[in-house]
Amino acid sequence: MHTLNRLLAAILLATATGCAFNPATNRPDLVLMSEEKEIKIGREMHEKLVESTPIYNDPILTAYVEHVGQKVAKASDRPDLTYHFTIIDSQDINAFALPGGYVYINRGLLTYLHSEAEMAAVLAHEVGHITARHAVRQKTAATGAGVASVLSVLVTGSGVVGDVTNLWSTAAVKGYGRDMELEADRFGAQYMYNAGYDPQSMINVIALLKDQETFSRRRARIEGKKQQTYHGVFSSHPRNDVRLREVVEAAGKLPEDKKVTKQEYYREKTEGIVYGNNAQESEKNRFNHKSLGFSLLFPEGWKVENQRTAIVGTAPDNSATLSIRVDQRDGNQPADMALRGVYDVRTLEGDEALNQYSLEGHTGKLPTSGENTPDRVAVLFYGSRQYLLEGRISDKPKDKDAAAEYDNLFLTSIRSFRPLRKTDIVKPDIKRLRYVQANDKTTFGSLARHMEIGEYAEEQLRLLNGYYPRGEPKPGEWIKIVQ
Repeated sequence: MHTLNRLLAAILLATATGCAFNPATNRPDLVLMSEEKEIKIGREMHEKLVESTPIYNDPILTAYVEHVGQKVAKASDRPDLTYHFTIIDSQDINAFALPGGYVYINRGLLTYLHSEAEMAAVLAHEVGHITARHAVRQKTAATGAGVASVLSVLVTGSGVVGDVTNLWSTAAVKGYGRDMELEADRFGAQYMYNAGYDPQSMINVIALLKDQETFSRRRARIEGKKQQTYHGVFSSHPRNDVRLREVVEAAGKLPEDKKVTKQEYYREKTEGIVYGNNAQESEKNRFNHKSLGFSLLFPEGWKVENQRTAIVGTAPDNSATLSIRVDQRDGNQPADMALRGVYDVRTLEGDEALNQYSLEGHTGKLPTSGENTPDRVAVLFYGSRQYLLEGRISDKPKDKDAAAEYDNLFLTSIRSFRPLRKTDIVKPDIKRLRYVQANDKTTFGSLARHMEIGEYAEEQLRLLNGYYPRGEPKPGEWIKIVQ
């Protein structure tokens, strides 16, 4: 009996502390997580995501998405939450939300939308997931209301975000199931109405995503590959979804003169957006010297300056530097002798020969250390020149492990020195979205023949313009092309 009483007391305590009234669902949330904890988890997840995921670098478009997103968020059931809207630099057609006010839309999806209202529909749907606390509710349902619930698929026991690969496999990204997706649609449609956007634009988005799904299925069948789909709303709704139409109708009808669509404005803001793969620098801190013809990778995050006598990379906290300078080789002198000669020493500590990219060299540590003495030195022969590299630690760490970490950074950069490649200086061929007006002779087939966007060029143009699988543009109509 005492055990039962304690159990009942525990349940009552959990209910008292864990149930918060949700203004979106209009009912209590049976979750043991405060809004502060939800925000903290979302912030940690966001920080982890941006560290490992390319973010689209377009200040104007980013500000536009942020403006529309905030407009919808302020019209939501949780307007006091701080919302953040981010464009992921990916051609995949997707959007998702993380707990605590973080919304993401892929660059690829933006290229297929046709108006500000359609973009608002996508963002409003994701805001609906946040206001309904779907990430929190789903995990609590899976673990039981009596468990001190955290999003264990997203965070470790210590509350720190786990491996980002886990994040991409969660419901937050892949979808929450039909009921929660429909609930997000209902909230999203209402938020659109509140913000002055036509809720019917949500139906338009579903239609264009379903066209993508149809094409993706056909392409996967032809190529024998697994089909890729848009998360959540893409996979859970049939094209003529009666329930979806009901929730959109329930949001209300705006007078014709009050509806915000903004097709032309959306066209202006998305003109020039990257289409398809964007060339991401895999080695962002690689310094390429065109006239001398060499390339060197500095540690990530270091500031690199081309000074008068040397090229110098500096750590963000000024704790270390790595410099490279050039001199003429002394005949056929071996690399180890050349390096000792530069610093006038007989021996080097931990020295080793370097053989990289068909270049010879030598590296080691000087036997005496001082304030102005490099901690790691190296020489590399390239043609008639020798390149001298020096790694210096500003404040010598007493911890041997810390000193070893710096030395590893220096060695990694030294071993990255190589001759310059053509791909280092040739700008990649980036395709961009452009808008043109059709004339009476314009067809998607004729346009596709002049665009290098793969073997499915005509199908892609039709999808971009909402004419899949058939139909042709009308004279005077603005259409999307790729250049």
